[in-house]
Amino acid sequence: MDWHVEARRTLRAELVRRGVSVEELSIRLAHFGVKESPQSLAVKISRGRFQLAFFLQCMAVIGGGTVTITLPPAHSG
Repeated sequence: MDWHVEARRTLRAELVRRGVSVEELSIRLAHFGVKESPQSLAVKISRGRFQLAFFLQCMAVIGGGTVTITLPPAHSG
């Protein structure tokens, strides 16, 4: 399981669900005090390597008051 892929898919899905582009996300985050260019956001999201705090900031600015994340089952052994 590649957790970075799951993080990327989750954030991208929420952006699409709410009709928010990366450019719009950059503008909204700037109003929230997070300065990231659309290009740097696109790279960060495509890598899927971001902190939970960043994910929560994104959800706050795109109106994601409730987010359901479905995780794959854990494999033991």
